[in-house]
Amino acid sequence: MSRRKITVLVALAAVAIAVLLIVRLRREQAPAAASSSGTAASVLAASAGRGGAAGPAASALPADPDELVAYLRARFGKHIASRYVQMQMIEKLMRHFQAKSPAGWQAELLAAVRAAFPERYDEIAATLQHRLDYEAWLKTNDVRLRGLGERERREALWEARKRLFGEEAAAEIWSSERQGQAVTEALAAIDALPDAKVGDRLAQYKESLLETHQENTDTYLQNHRQEALSRFLALESVQRELAALSPADRSTALRDVRKGLGLDDAALGRWDTLDGERDRRWAVGQEYMAARAALVKQHSGEELEAKLQELRTRYFGGEAATIADEEASGFFRFAGPRKYGLN
Repeated sequence: MSRRKITVLVALAAVAIAVLLIVRLRREQAPAAASSSGTAASVLAASAGRGGAAGPAASALPADPDELVAYLRARFGKHIASRYVQMQMIEKLMRHFQAKSPAGWQAELLAAVRAAFPERYDEIAATLQHRLDYEAWLKTNDVRLRGLGERERREALWEARKRLFGEEAAAEIWSSERQGQAVTEALAAIDALPDAKVGDRLAQYKESLLETHQENTDTYLQNHRQEALSRFLALESVQRELAALSPADRSTALRDVRKGLGLDDAALGRWDTLDGERDRRWAVGQEYMAARAALVKQHSGEELEAKLQELRTRYFGGEAATIADEEASGFFRFAGPRKYGLN
């Protein structure tokens, strides 16, 4: 068997192994579906300039009023004093009743709230009204908000939230968003550190996570570990240093980052394997791109396309058609910069 065929077989095997590993790792490290990042989904969508109150399709709620009240008490009752939990419930009920009764949804929603939480009725009804006032403000100010810079837009949104909900309630409802912004700003500062090594940047990152999430840091990482890893590895400063390292040193650096953010030995071993398969995949891709560039210089028209089709088949086998479609759309997966630890 020729060296070229062996290379192609290795590449195809690498793809299969990589897919299996990625699926397994994502299942283990994906954020919990019910994590605190889902605050008031349609309000947050509107805050980002997308508008509308409908939000995602409503999940099924009991149609029977007594069953609905029992569901609300079981699902939200333990933490119903929290404005954040109240907003979650309001958003869910809005989607349910707007779909069920577009004209009279608000009265039906409030009736369900009164039946489920009579002692909190006035408070939740006020939160609903603030929610509707905020949505109206977003629609009225949509054009102005779109014209602002990112920082100015955030400040305008926050001022409106404080005015409509009260500062304490607004801080609780949008706590996840504010924490995310704090980490984003910390990452920008970490990326700008001069002459810092990956280990130094990682230490600063872990400190920023601790400052932002405090006693909930471990829980946050349990639910968002892959996101936390990806955001750090995506930093340009981190990628520059990883690119400058030898393969062995790069492997050690990636392992140290992942271990530093809490991965256990079994997960670290799987990532080591996936990194190796990605390295081999990229080596084949770079070889393909060099051969492709040579063909483009030597041929044109139908003759070029025929030779490119043959080349793609030789390097990528059954994936050749996908590669061809990507290239026809202007995307060349192996032409962009390598993101170590990410692709």
